[in-house]
Amino acid sequence: MDTYRCDAADARGDKKAASAAIDAALEEAQHSLQLNDTSADAHSLLADLYGRRIGLGGFMAGAHYGPKVQSENKRALELDGNNPRALASVGRQYLNTPKMFGGDVDKAVASFQKSVELDPKADETFVWLAIAQRKKGDAAAANRALDEALRLNPGSVFAQNTKAGK
Repeated sequence: MDTYRCDAADARGDKKAASAAIDAALEEAQHSLQLNDTSADAHSLLADLYGRRIGLGGFMAGAHYGPKVQSENKRALELDGNNPRALASVGRQYLNTPKMFGGDVDKAVASFQKSVELDPKADETFVWLAIAQRKKGDAAAANRALDEALRLNPGSVFAQNTKAGK
């Protein structure tokens, strides 16, 4: 729920409210892991939330939260190396990290591809795969991934906006 509030606030340009919402989501995910540290899904969710926090906080946030993203994704894969959510999170990590800090578009594409092989109904992961393929310069593959995302979920605003180039 807090991530939706974050998205809505961010879309309105209210960085303060977006940051407060993502911070609340971070606290909830951390609390969840205090109760059960063996969930690969929870670790990958926490990694994604840290990544979102970076997006709201700029370079200094990247220096603080970047290692946490990597650590949580590493733990998620240790718990379940074939977890599609964890693999998608790793893909976002590689995609959104600057190259000088370990970002790698080819590794992002590979991680997203493995994720959708394991969960071929993950429309959102197909959108992320398309974003990575576009960044790599493969427009045809990106369009195929977006078409699949929209086939799976015709109402996906994320897929529609990505296809429209937004």
